Amino acid sequence: MSRITRGSCLCGAVSYELNGELRPIVACHCNQCRKASGHFAAATQVEQKHTTITGDTLRWFKSSEHAERGFCSVCGGNLFWRRFDSPFISVWAGTIDGKTGLKMQSQLYPESAGDYYDLPAVSVVPQSELK
Repeated sequence: MSRITRGSCLCGAVSYELNGELRPIVACHCNQCRKASGHFAAATQVEQKHTTITGDTLRWFKSSEHAERGFCSVCGGNLFWRRFDSPFISVWAGTIDGKTGLKMQSQLYPESAGDYYDLPAVSVVPQSELK
């Protein structure tokens, strides 16, 4: 049986359903994630073909030549990140409803971390090693 995971933005105008196993959490400390989230980002990932998104307030912001970020235009809640050339979509772990059963496994760009927090005690990996 497939695992179904549901989540939404803060106001609930955008919701999603993920069908299948999710990647362990990866923390990203890059400047873009910090600016988009207000802290570091913590995301899981699933194939886009296993993702159903509903709500007409979802907007996509092209944050670089390679990727875009999905957010709710009503509440501003950050939900997604995806590379243009990838079959995967990253989902902000904090937007998942209920318990996730996931654990943080690794982190990216620790050199860009804010000076107001300690890095998580997980391995550092280059982004090129992720799906």
